[in-house]
Formats: sequence, C-alpha cells, structure tokens
Amino acid sequence: MDVAREAGVSPSTVSRILNGTAKVSPDKRKAVETAIAEMKFEPNQLAQGLKSGRSMTIGIVVQDIASPFFDETLHGVDEGLKGTGYASVIVSGHWNAEEEAARIKLLLARKVDGIILLSGRIADKTVLEFARDKPIVATGRALQSKTAVGFKLDNEHGAYLATRHLIELGHRRIAFVTGPANNTDALERQEGYQRALQESNIAFEENLVVEGNFHEASGLMAINRLLETQQQFSAVFAANDLSAYGVRLGLYRKGIRVPEDISLIGFDDLPSSLYTTPPLTTIHQPLYDMGLLATRTLLGLISGTDVDLTLPGLELIARETTRRLR
Repeated sequence: MDVAREAGVSPSTVSRILNGTAKVSPDKRKAVETAIAEMKFEPNQLAQGLKSGRSMTIGIVVQDIASPFFDETLHGVDEGLKGTGYASVIVSGHWNAEEEAARIKLLLARKVDGIILLSGRIADKTVLEFARDKPIVATGRALQSKTAVGFKLDNEHGAYLATRHLIELGHRRIAFVTGPANNTDALERQEGYQRALQESNIAFEENLVVEGNFHEASGLMAINRLLETQQQFSAVFAANDLSAYGVRLGLYRKGIRVPEDISLIGFDDLPSSLYTTPPLTTIHQPLYDMGLLATRTLLGLISGTDVDLTLPGLELIARETTRRLR
C-alpha cells in the first residue's frame, strides 16, 4: 500500500487507523494522516462497509416518485448522504399500506442498512415490527424507539395560519379544497381551517368545502364544482400547492382574476409556487430540511450516535395571490 510505504508503517496499521480500531503512537498516527493528506487518498468506503457487515445502502420508500413534494424531500436526503459512502435505493408505496409493507420487505431482503419511510399509510405498529430488523426513520408520524424514529410537522397549525391570513385580510367566506378523506395530513389541515374560523366567530359552511386529492386535476374539478353551485366566496384555501395550481387554472378559465376577484392560498411552498402567475401565497413546509434530518437521523441510528431532531416550523409565505378584501 502506497500510504503505508509513505508513512513507514505496515498496511495493517493503516487499515486499523482508518477503521478506528488501531491503538498506535501519536507519531505513527500523524505520519499516516500526513501521508493520506499528501497523497489525497480516499479509503474504499464500500470495502470498509463490507468488513463491518454493512451494505452501505439505505432504502427510501416514497409514495409518488413523480410528485414535486417528494422530489424536494429527496434533495435533502441526497445532501445528507454526501460524503458518507452510502447509496440509496428508492421505491414507491403508492399510498397503499400493503404495497408499502411489500416494498420494505424487498429492501430488507436486499440487505439495506436502514430505511427512510416518507409519509405513507402503513400502521405505526407495523413500522416498529420492521424496525426490529433494521433501523427506520419515518416522516409524518410520531415514533421514538431505539431502532425507529418518526417526526411530523404541525399540519393543523399550518392550516390555521393560512386561514387566519385570509381572515386578517377581511375575508369571511373562505372556500376550502381538502386533501383525500382518509389522509391524516388532510384531516389535520381541515381542523386548522375550522379552528381559525371558529376563533373569529365565522360559521363553518360545509357547502364551501370540496374534497380534493392533493393533485392539480382535483383542484380544477373542485373549483368548477364550487362555481357551478354559485356559492359566494372571496377566497380559496387549497390544502396543498398542487391543488392550488388547479384552482388557479379553473378561475382563469372563467375569467376570474387572482387576487383581484378571488384570493388564493396553498400549502407546501413547492419551488414552482414562486413562479406561478401570480406567485402563490402558501404555507412553507421545510421539505428539504425534513429529508436532510431524516437521513442524518437514520445514519445516527445505524452508527449509534445521537442526532438533534429539531425541525424548522411551518411559516406563512405571503406572495401575490392574496389581497385585502375591499
């Protein structure tokens, strides 16, 4: 080995220093470190992983690979893996608990060192059972054990902030395009919407609530249904940005101006929301930070080190699709 020859030690000494198992004199360690720096030597991390019984891969279960929501989170995962020697294997659960479980079993069969589960419908109990085999970090749920950690953002509070923003601008008849009826995030966002109305003594009107499914087409269909019923409203809160895009298109096709005629607010703050016409007012979710934290937490579980589990909170991003009611 060139490093060993340059440092004047045996190859086994260099290997043990790199693996952190060597007890050598400070002079020998310094000689090896100097040789590594001068030769710009990079240890074969995969080989080290195999020696330690690790595959140097982590599994990632997303729900929709094509969704910009998960794309932004995966950017954070990618950043967290930089320089670690780990590679990722990405599979999709398609918002189906049985399929999620099957994908986790597949990843475990491939001997991944740990799994990141991004949202999903699989039960917490099942996640904990899988975590007996390999550590799991899950988003969108609260978990805390030696091998499984979960964290979630406060969807109810975020929806409260969105609705409160519209109320503070003078809006009283606020339509709401929900997410899927069986989705926890969607239900929590409707709770936040209703809480903000209640605090301002504004009656909750079921005919101003239309179910969506977090996709653009559902936002378009929802606003069309609202307009067909001739309900009176001055603002729309869409449960996510993608739905808001569909709402915006539907209003445009009817010649309804945003925000001059109808104010519109979304939820997520996807990168493209800055470039809609006009730029979308929304609730910022730290999606990138969530992916980064999930990765660092999983690597901490694998290595047995502690990680700070603090996530930035949700915040209102006021752009140009909301205005004061006149």
